[in-house]
Amino acid sequence: MAEWNAFYQNEEADEEQEEGEESAVNYKVTGRDSLVFLVDASKEMFIKGEDGEPSNFDITMQCVRSVYTSKIISSHRDLVALVFYGTEKSKNPRNSFKHVYVYHDLDEPGAKRVQDVEALRGERGARLAADTMGSGEVSLGDALWCCSNLYSDIKLRLSHKRLMIFTCMDQPHGGDSTKDRQARTKAGDLKETGVVIDLMHLMKPGGFDVSLFFCDIVSPPEDESELGLQVEPCGKLDDLQKRVQAKQQKKRAMARVNLCLGEGMNVAVGVYANAVTARKPSAIRLYRETNEPVHSKTRTFHTQTGSLLLPSETRKAQVYGNRQIVMEKDEVDTIKKFYDPEIFLIGFKPMEKLKLHHHIRPSVLLYPEEQQVTGSSCVFAALLKKCTEKKVFAVCRYTPRRNYPPRFVALVPQREEVDESNVQVTPPGFNAIFLPFADDIRKLDTPQFPTASDVQVDKMKEIITKMRFKYRSDAFENPVIQQHYRNLEALALDMLAPESIEDFIMPKVEQIDRRLGPLVDEFKELVYPASYNPDSKPAAKRKTADAGGGDEKKPKVEIPEAELRAHIKNGTLGKLTVPVLKEACKQFGIRTTGTKKQELMDALIAQMAK
Repeated sequence: MAEWNAFYQNEEADEEQEEGEESAVNYKVTGRDSLVFLVDASKEMFIKGEDGEPSNFDITMQCVRSVYTSKIISSHRDLVALVFYGTEKSKNPRNSFKHVYVYHDLDEPGAKRVQDVEALRGERGARLAADTMGSGEVSLGDALWCCSNLYSDIKLRLSHKRLMIFTCMDQPHGGDSTKDRQARTKAGDLKETGVVIDLMHLMKPGGFDVSLFFCDIVSPPEDESELGLQVEPCGKLDDLQKRVQAKQQKKRAMARVNLCLGEGMNVAVGVYANAVTARKPSAIRLYRETNEPVHSKTRTFHTQTGSLLLPSETRKAQVYGNRQIVMEKDEVDTIKKFYDPEIFLIGFKPMEKLKLHHHIRPSVLLYPEEQQVTGSSCVFAALLKKCTEKKVFAVCRYTPRRNYPPRFVALVPQREEVDESNVQVTPPGFNAIFLPFADDIRKLDTPQFPTASDVQVDKMKEIITKMRFKYRSDAFENPVIQQHYRNLEALALDMLAPESIEDFIMPKVEQIDRRLGPLVDEFKELVYPASYNPDSKPAAKRKTADAGGGDEKKPKVEIPEAELRAHIKNGTLGKLTVPVLKEACKQFGIRTTGTKKQELMDALIAQMAK
């Protein structure tokens, strides 16, 4: 019979899950994601840019490689394919379509596929592509039909199907109305089967006009958070990678709950993680003979008979007052339950009431779920608008899941922000900031230091002003994790040495010195004495003359037996310090293996009771 609190889910583990470790049961659709890269292989894609800039084909291959590697790290079970159209040679299932070359079927990404894409980069890759596929007639309708067959041949359950077209030709068929009509018809068939078609158009002389053909091919945005068709083409690798990342990363809700605004007024919202802590993947144990993953199973046996116990035959217990209280599973579930999963509105407060120290853990984002409750988007948008205008935040009680203790959160309104490329930087919604309880706020006895003068404070303000910069979370990578994945990549791709990384956490000393100039020396003159040298070692501590220069030992603190029994009788034994309790245990010949205060107290109480 196990302690019942051992079965109680740890709150810290729940916090990690809320930070982004999503559970598959919360997904609206279960299954694997799939992504097909449909790349134009016509001669125009291989033309280099001005000043020796890489060609559109080279930029596309670099983007495909980055997606392959990111999929291996983040979601290795997703399916990815690479298909070229406008080729001279043909390679596809049953060779039914001309000028379509299936380079990679829909399958999980791996090291071999990354090497294949890496071989297509640069001038050598362009020559390899010309020898392997060549450039020929373009028929986008046949290419879309071939991609449709790739999806139909997959027997696995797919949750999201996406197809990305990379091209620099706004009229791929040169004005051929028959081929244009066939491509539009096949694109419509793909959309009806749930395939989302996106266009990643690249730079071309004279500009790329999406209204000529591709505006009828691509799929409309699924919701307001989706990035729609962009008018401006991508001229650089960074812009292309941003658009691909914004499209291929499916936003999944950690939980879907009701935002209760009053009696009978519920708005369905999804809870999304704003930031997820990056961690190294856990080690996988392998069987040394077959090199297959080892799966562990836990079984419970009776201590006396040795028989196997079923889950229905086990009980949970809690020791309270030297008595073991046995509880059924239903009773434990009832004890752990507070409220049904929901966000219950309590009231509103001005924004100035929310302090910086109230932010105790990463926040989550609330976004309406129109499919769950009709009208949620309208009510949610109105609430967001009014909270922004009145500069208030909502105080709510948040219960994310059943059998989970409630938390108080502050719903802070957040408006949508986009960058120059019309890519969403900040999504609209409410940031749910977890508020501390009264027990979480403690008063600390801070040491007293000399108060700085006004001149010293003003000089430090100048230094801080010079050191300010606009912080972006994506500008700083974890060097330990980056080096870890570089090493794995080098092993998987048979590289001689891993790629070098740049540690962005280390301060740029030269740039800091140029910015500050003489301010540092001026501040030192105001604060430190003239003889102060920060590089000098601190002076060694002077040893005492007693006991051959050694430190003077503290005298042993012994406590009389009568006084010890009085403490036990009055229940004030906990007021004694740990060293005093240790000396008392030695005094009465009590052997203790632990060093915790409660263990020492229990040992003394048991000895005095004899």
